[in-house]
Amino acid sequence: MMLYPPMADLVEKVGSRYLLVNIIARRAREIAADAEENGCALEKKPVSTAIDEVYTGKLILSSFEENIEPSENSEF
Repeated sequence: MMLYPPMADLVEKVGSRYLLVNIIARRAREIAADAEENGCALEKKPVSTAIDEVYTGKLILSSFEENIEPSENSEF
């Protein structure tokens, strides 16, 4: 079975599988909530739409690292 878009391409755009799953899940929830709020039917499942957005570059990962401040005890 061939998956489209390829998982390797999606991971390459985001950086890790963990981030990819979180980004897609968060965006899918936003899409579903917006559709429910506006009372419109979706043509595709929210997860499929979120995956397409990542693959086409419409959804990009903003630098979340700026919001994370290391603690004084961290070794990083």
